[in-house]
Amino acid sequence: MAHAVKELFPDARLAIGPATDDGFYYDFDVDRTFTPEDLSLIEKKMSEIIKQDNAFVRRTLPRTEAIRMFREKGETYKVELLEEIPDDEVSLYEEGGFIDLCRGPHIGSTGRVAAFKLLSVAGAYWRGNEKNKMLQRIYGTAFADAADLQKYLDFLEEVKKRDHRKLGRELDLFSSSDEIGAGLVIWHPNGALIRRAIEDFWLNEHYKAGYKILYTPHIAKLELWKTSGHVDFYSENMYSPMDIEGTDYEIKPMNCPFHIHVYKSSLRSYKDLPIRYAELGTVYRYERSGVLHGLLRVRGFTQDDAHIFCREDQIEDEILNVLDFTLLVLKTFGFAHYDIYLSTRPEKYVGTPGNWERATNALQRALDVKGLSYEIDPGEGVFYGPKIDIKVKDSLNRPWQCSTIQVDFNNPERFDMTYRGSDGKEHRPIMVHRALMGSLERFFGILIEHYAGIFPLWLAPVQVEILTIAERHASYAATLAEQFKSEGIRTEANVDNEKIGYKIRNATVRKIPYLVIIGDKEISENKITVRKRSGENIGPFTADEFIGMIKEKVKSKSIEQ
Repeated sequence: MAHAVKELFPDARLAIGPATDDGFYYDFDVDRTFTPEDLSLIEKKMSEIIKQDNAFVRRTLPRTEAIRMFREKGETYKVELLEEIPDDEVSLYEEGGFIDLCRGPHIGSTGRVAAFKLLSVAGAYWRGNEKNKMLQRIYGTAFADAADLQKYLDFLEEVKKRDHRKLGRELDLFSSSDEIGAGLVIWHPNGALIRRAIEDFWLNEHYKAGYKILYTPHIAKLELWKTSGHVDFYSENMYSPMDIEGTDYEIKPMNCPFHIHVYKSSLRSYKDLPIRYAELGTVYRYERSGVLHGLLRVRGFTQDDAHIFCREDQIEDEILNVLDFTLLVLKTFGFAHYDIYLSTRPEKYVGTPGNWERATNALQRALDVKGLSYEIDPGEGVFYGPKIDIKVKDSLNRPWQCSTIQVDFNNPERFDMTYRGSDGKEHRPIMVHRALMGSLERFFGILIEHYAGIFPLWLAPVQVEILTIAERHASYAATLAEQFKSEGIRTEANVDNEKIGYKIRNATVRKIPYLVIIGDKEISENKITVRKRSGENIGPFTADEFIGMIKEKVKSKSIEQ
């Protein structure tokens, strides 16, 4: 691809072009904006290069000679990369007169490329730093044969159809705008109804599991975040402090210090532990504008956060309980498949290696006891402790990071947390951080794409819409609507003077699970005709029979469509 771009646009300067999990990209510095027509021209030129069947030839050069060569070519980005390579010699690859810096290896020749497609163009800062120049990144993919390529392109079309930003607009679920601020989400009435259903389920399950619910402030003194270690280890994700009457305050990136404060508000005994605090706490983290993405990457979000304070001999049982709780929640929302990772100590960390080892072993033992398959993810723990991460697989088999369980020996030390042991002495509790869904915003975005906006009945913002065939049926429809609403069923009535076919199409586009059709026959028989959003007609029902069916499906959290 880079060869083709250089032939078509000789002034383009090459940056980097790695392979990715599902394709490749290359960044270019060029004084034009690549268009779809340009991508077609580049693809055509790539096909010509493939037909030439040019051999890939590996060359090694002294690094200083490679720097001189690329400097003469005006490839300043390659020179910058070479100047940072510690090796005395570097490898280059050449085909058809085009030469590039690359470790390799490569296939034998360009003719071996079977099926490829250029997909899109996006802006990308050089080396991911917004202070650097914005480059143009061309994304593409390649497969061993045309059939596999087409299968992948069909997958991408399905991804586009399910894009939560697109469905969010169509179903009037949420929005964000530059007027309000990038990465800040506004929940519209339909989205808010779904969020409330999620929160009610979350709250009820936490009460059952022995958690106590907290609400905490959105800001706190900067000193609090210094004590917690966030200023030293997390400052790049935090906003600038604000001066309030001569004291620096920080908008919260985490909820943990507040939960610690509640723990410390009373003297604690070993008999009190474990203590489990949970909060739907909204936090704010700095994300660069280039990585913001709908609900999936935002600057303000609500964590389904919880912290468990326990004795060291209780850690394993608490982790086992959290694992069970996590899998229950994921299953309820329709996620039956997932990958689990055990993330170990990163390069920058607080605490002692001994505590890290104890915490990691506790997490690992719990996973082994549950018989859960997992992979070690070296160095990906948070700065204060190791963690278990659970990535759910959606209906397109895409992984999404959601749940996390983290053991923390550090914050109890930093905040001088204690409990009175059975020996009458003061001891440090262990702190377990956990989130089951991760954040409501991200989880909601994943749900939208998982279900393609066709939410299960218990989550649907409107569960039933009553449609009248003629104006004379409006009174009966209104009576039914009130009856359904009084039973807690989210109901709307469309009594507009429109054809019934139009009303059905409109409700189907809005993905409403059940449509109740009211005409002369239904009124005379005191029955209702019901149409599922799939188009299947069911019934007839009495109103009470239908209410009973709906309430049972909602109670069971059925995910059937």
